[in-house]
Amino acid sequence: MKETFSLFFFLSLHAILIFSAAGVHSTTLKLANECSFTVWPGLVSGHGTPPLSTTTFTLAPGGLASISIPAASWSGQLWARTLCSYDSTGGFTCLTGDCGTGSAECGGALTVPLATVAKFNMSGNGGLDFYSVSATHGYNLAMLVVPQGDYEGNCMASACVDDLNGGCPSEASSGCTATCFAFGDPKNCCSGDNARPGICKPSEYSLYFGSRCPWAYSYVYDEDDEKEKSRAFACSLADYLITFCPRPSLAIG
Repeated sequence: MKETFSLFFFLSLHAILIFSAAGVHSTTLKLANECSFTVWPGLVSGHGTPPLSTTTFTLAPGGLASISIPAASWSGQLWARTLCSYDSTGGFTCLTGDCGTGSAECGGALTVPLATVAKFNMSGNGGLDFYSVSATHGYNLAMLVVPQGDYEGNCMASACVDDLNGGCPSEASSGCTATCFAFGDPKNCCSGDNARPGICKPSEYSLYFGSRCPWAYSYVYDEDDEKEKSRAFACSLADYLITFCPRPSLAIG
């Protein structure tokens, strides 16, 4: 019995040491609002990954908030909602980046256009984090994602820091819509028979996004465009600072 307990203790200790040596890392997402207006971040977890502690909160100008990501792999997206308000019945809507739930909480994926989105796939292939800034849902404000901490690998910032609203091809009163939401057909949505690199081509909208924000996705197959490099970046053991309206602050409109 004593020998059995000793063997069990040795194996358990050995497993703990191996687990520790693997370098389990709990990621922190830091959200900073450098806009001149309040934003309501939306955070949605990908299918099959654990939900975060919140899907939204109010972030005033100059505000900073931290979200802890579980050590297990996580994927999801986040963005800033703007010009949000409650109506007389208690319904909650935002002019850009609305979740489509009718409430402050975001219960699912981004359903309404006009939002710059940061996408993450934590601890994916090879234990790397993959992240990108995307205008495939449209654009409402500048966004910057910067790895922080004692990270490993060739970690780079991903961003769309230019103000695109002034010359936007869309007729939207606030924010730029995306090609798919503007036209809604398979050709512009890269769906159906058009869901292939080389078949789905950039449009007037995505070309505008791509020329002003070369380090962000402008349409689904943007990384396959021979004129540009991949917009997805990889990093290991990093925390991430996501800044809305990185200085100089950019106003909507």
